[in-house]
Amino acid sequence: MLKNTLKILGLGSALSLAAGPALAEVSPETAYVFNTFLFLVCGFLVMFMAAGFAMLESGMVRSKNVATICLKNISLFSIAGLMYWLVGYNLMYGIEEGGYIGELFSMWTADDSAIAGEEPDFSGGYAAGSDWYFQMVFCATTASIVSGTIAERMKLWPFLIFTLFLTGFIYPIVGSWEWGTGWLDAMGFSDFAGSTLVHSTGGWAALAGAIILGARAGKYGPNGEVNPIPGSSMPLATLGTFILWLGWFGFNGGSQLALGSGADAAAISNIFINTNMAAAAGVVAAMVASNLLYGKIDLTMALNGAIGGLVSITAEPLTPSIPAAAFIGAVGGVLVVLAVPLLDKIKVDDVVGAIPAHLVCGIWGTMIVPLTNGDATYSVQFIGVISVGIFTMVASGILWSVLKAVMGIRIEDEDEMLGLDKSELGIEAYPEFSRT
Repeated sequence: MLKNTLKILGLGSALSLAAGPALAEVSPETAYVFNTFLFLVCGFLVMFMAAGFAMLESGMVRSKNVATICLKNISLFSIAGLMYWLVGYNLMYGIEEGGYIGELFSMWTADDSAIAGEEPDFSGGYAAGSDWYFQMVFCATTASIVSGTIAERMKLWPFLIFTLFLTGFIYPIVGSWEWGTGWLDAMGFSDFAGSTLVHSTGGWAALAGAIILGARAGKYGPNGEVNPIPGSSMPLATLGTFILWLGWFGFNGGSQLALGSGADAAAISNIFINTNMAAAAGVVAAMVASNLLYGKIDLTMALNGAIGGLVSITAEPLTPSIPAAAFIGAVGGVLVVLAVPLLDKIKVDDVVGAIPAHLVCGIWGTMIVPLTNGDATYSVQFIGVISVGIFTMVASGILWSVLKAVMGIRIEDEDEMLGLDKSELGIEAYPEFSRT
């Protein structure tokens, strides 16, 4: 009886929606408010990811380098904001349709037409400032990826100079090719929230830096041995991963770019579910893979499995079914576990595992988009992945090399043994404890 009553009530609700409110359109001002709200709320969720990166990296480095990691993360976020205002936003969105590069050295200015005069104009769909803010925090995420890879042996100022160019020029140029309606967008390349444009870009830049910088002292032995260097705090790294997981709902959900209709609200709900399922599957898959490969479950692999799953689903979090999202995330988790020893074989020292999680999984996530999105093709996706990879590796490699030649990028051996906190900052994160 209760079951039948619920069915009747459900049917009645469906009929009433079909007959009335579902057909009504909200006013332009209402859509403007909800779209702006989406950008701002999702924007500060993405900003909170900066704290996640800071905590994850702090836990994965040794205690003698934790204060430096914290300084790097707050300073790179600040530099990204300034550079994206000064040049990045217009470089990314001031591009002609089908073009290759936008406007250089044109400081972004907010459009206040919606609140000017007696008759506000809401036809733009959202406040211009909310869009700028949302895009800016994406820019900062790209730089955060680099920070952890080259930790514990790089000078602070060369890293910050590199961040200036990465956030002001390299990332905006790459982003303009797709999100700014540049040449990749004209070809039909699809990257919903940035598996390639954000995560692979950061991963390629990190890879170039790790190669040119070299490994930490003692990481690799003369006979090919790989010596583990444990981090300072696994609870802190775990906290950072949970913060990143939370922030990712803003990262992917906000990339719907609209909340002004019921369809948009439903789409964002599906994006949230797929994002969560991919991360969860990435953790479980990484746990199983690490147990099979190493004979025990590795916590750091599980943490990066979550991030790998999140990165993998970021290129297309809307169209997959829940099982497909879980599959995409699970493959990302396995790729993380497989990529770590491969990097060690070629002696690329990635302190936090950012290259496997962001670069490798970014490529995987971008290439698998056509599986669930019929508008994308594997050939165009491949062109996008390769183009971004070549441009970012070449531009980053040149910049790292110039910095190395002009001012040096690596600290002295004695300073590396002492720790960056004392040698670069003169302050320690944990002064009351002995350093390890």
